[in-house]
Amino acid sequence: MRLDINLATRPYEDAREFWSRWGLGVGLLGLLTLVLMGFAIRGWVSARRDRNAIAQLQQQIADKDSEKAKAQAFLEMAANRSTRDQSQFLNGLIQRKSFSWTRVFEDLERVMPNNLHVVSLRPELNEQNQVELEMKVVGDTRSAMVELVHRMEGSKHFQGSQLVQETQGENAASVIATVSAVYVPDAADKVGK
Repeated sequence: MRLDINLATRPYEDAREFWSRWGLGVGLLGLLTLVLMGFAIRGWVSARRDRNAIAQLQQQIADKDSEKAKAQAFLEMAANRSTRDQSQFLNGLIQRKSFSWTRVFEDLERVMPNNLHVVSLRPELNEQNQVELEMKVVGDTRSAMVELVHRMEGSKHFQGSQLVQETQGENAASVIATVSAVYVPDAADKVGK
């Protein structure tokens, strides 16, 4: 049997060499594709579980909002208004009574720079029922006021510290500043009272 092969029109290709070179690469790419598809499917299933959990939590929030609205409507009834107002008044008194001047001054002493002193201190409850302190301090330089604000920011007892206003004192060597911050007492202090 005679085979006529015209190498000019059909060049000789060694298929074994081609598959030995490229087969391993194609196999690795296929394996990588399968692994990535596995991760994608696992992420999709995990995201589905997360979506279900979020839907359940949103339903719980809606239920609690509905319960709150019913309770609010009950308190708004004419027969219950006096009880509601009285309880709010008493809760406000209890909250004011629980304010410890001694603890506030101890916490201020820890953050106050040496060249500053407090002239006045006024605590007030803000809209979130947090104690907001507004204090006037007197010192030699503005940098001492800024240092006080930085120390208050680093303390766990003062949040949102800011230098509200500053003026020159009666003599040119002193600076008067108003500093505002939310006071957060220790949880152990609240329980102990």
